[in-house]
Amino acid sequence: MSRGGRGGFGGRGGGRGGGRGGFQQRDFGPPDTVLEMGSFVHAVEDEMFCSSLIPDKVPYFNAPIYLQNKSVIGRVDEILGPINEVYFTVKMGEGMVANSFKKGDKVYIGGDKLLPLERFLPKPKVAGE
Repeated sequence: MSRGGRGGFGGRGGGRGGGRGGFQQRDFGPPDTVLEMGSFVHAVEDEMFCSSLIPDKVPYFNAPIYLQNKSVIGRVDEILGPINEVYFTVKMGEGMVANSFKKGDKVYIGGDKLLPLERFLPKPKVAGE
């Protein structure tokens, strides 16, 4: 003789919650001012490889990258290199080609899309712990 299993959402634990709604990243357009974030080094697999020009800040992942005229060229894809020499790659936006840039071309970022370098350094030991 087989027993019937619990079905539907009436059983314990089924159909609970309702979700909080997903995190949506809204594009509010370009910032009022942009900071000189990096210098183009070379193209790598259709992405820009850039060296950071702001030694005490690190860009957010997926932060928009602009030209000086505030037109979006892509988004930060990867951040790499030693802590004292930060590099980042830019995944190009639609219609943008990494090979069209020349070595030394500057790229820009909104000031609200930067993290302080201290956030990535080990915390100093506090005496008495």
